[in-house]
Amino acid sequence: MSEEAVQPAEAAEETPTITIAEKPAETEDVHYQAVEKDGAVTAIWEMQGQKHLRTIDPRSGEGKQILALFETAA
Repeated sequence: MSEEAVQPAEAAEETPTITIAEKPAETEDVHYQAVEKDGAVTAIWEMQGQKHLRTIDPRSGEGKQILALFETAA
């Protein structure tokens, strides 16, 4: 094999590789918003910043705990 055929392969090995940086960790705290209709809580939204994570039924065990914490903090 000639040296010319070996040189491009060596040059390819020397090229720098590009790495993609990982996404930064979510730093915003999770918070809850009560959705009310006619004065009654119909849903609880779990939010992170402005992103809606999930909806919690206020009649569920977890929903009752969240509402109880809200009532004691008020």
